Amino acid sequence: MLTWFKERAAHRETASELYGVVVARAREPLFYKDWGVPDTPEGRYEMVALHLVLVLERLRVEGAAGQRLSRETIEAFVADMDDSMREMGVGDLTVPKKVKSAAAGVYARAEAFRAALAADAAPEALAAAIQRLTFGTSNDNTEATSAELDARRAQTVARYVRTTSRELAGIASEVVLAGRITFQKVSA
Repeated sequence: MLTWFKERAAHRETASELYGVVVARAREPLFYKDWGVPDTPEGRYEMVALHLVLVLERLRVEGAAGQRLSRETIEAFVADMDDSMREMGVGDLTVPKKVKSAAAGVYARAEAFRAALAADAAPEALAAAIQRLTFGTSNDNTEATSAELDARRAQTVARYVRTTSRELAGIASEVVLAGRITFQKVSA
């Protein structure tokens, strides 16, 4: 029984470290300064969700161990969302509802990105999903100019997502399951 608790604690620690890598990458200033992702709580959520989905998709191919690490990583995400919302002053009674919505959003994004990354998906599907989810509330300029700008920004993020997905696929299973994923350096 004590072994089970130790294993569970070790899995949680690995998931926490993995989620920390996701958050660190999502905070990369380049996404906000150079690529135009809105530097708002919503924009930051979108980048955390995007990177979390990339990691969860990588874990999907790792069988039961990957599923367990995925669950633990989602739990770390939920705990972080709960803490963040409370720090931002969201009322105690509405935090669970908003956290549930944030978690559901990750699963919705996972489905959208998985479909858009499928081999038979239209090449523009990923950029369209990113534009709708990440840039859907951008208000940089006039509406027409903003839509064109957001489409270009979404194309940039889509290229990054495809590259990052391929890079994550190339990481050895034991490295992934140990939570030692590293993202490649990204440039404008």
